[in-house]
Amino acid sequence: MDLKQIQELVKLVNKSGISELQVKEGDFEVTIKTGGVIQPVQYAPAYAQQAPQVAQQPATEARSEAPAQSASTAPKAESGTAFKSPMIGTFYRKSGPDKDPFVKVGDTLKKGDVLCIIEAMKLFNEIEYDGDGGKVVKILVDDASPVEYDQPLFLIEKA
Repeated sequence: MDLKQIQELVKLVNKSGISELQVKEGDFEVTIKTGGVIQPVQYAPAYAQQAPQVAQQPATEARSEAPAQSASTAPKAESGTAFKSPMIGTFYRKSGPDKDPFVKVGDTLKKGDVLCIIEAMKLFNEIEYDGDGGKVVKILVDDASPVEYDQPLFLIEKA
């Protein structure tokens, strides 16, 4: 089973409203659950283990607090299109503790540029920009934070 098939399964679970799906194919097994409590990451790179722990809270509570926080901390309206997470996992801005971030605010992007890494099920997936061109306006997620499927990660202004 490849990454695209897993992403399709996640989309199916989200749209159908079921709470759990388990698929077994040969030696490979995947279980997708929804509607629970955000769990801390059990496996992450060495630099991520130094990051502060995320407090556990129900997913619905986390979603309801996020817009209020961003509205109160944003002094001006940001323009741009949201680049959303293609999967559930842990967001990393750089490939290691001594490495530079993949992108910074103000960077110009072209199709295929790596924006971040999302770790899911102990796999580190490079997330590439799929637009024609753009500029990073804002980074919406902290490094080593858990992210949900379809959660905005970056604001990108079209070039």
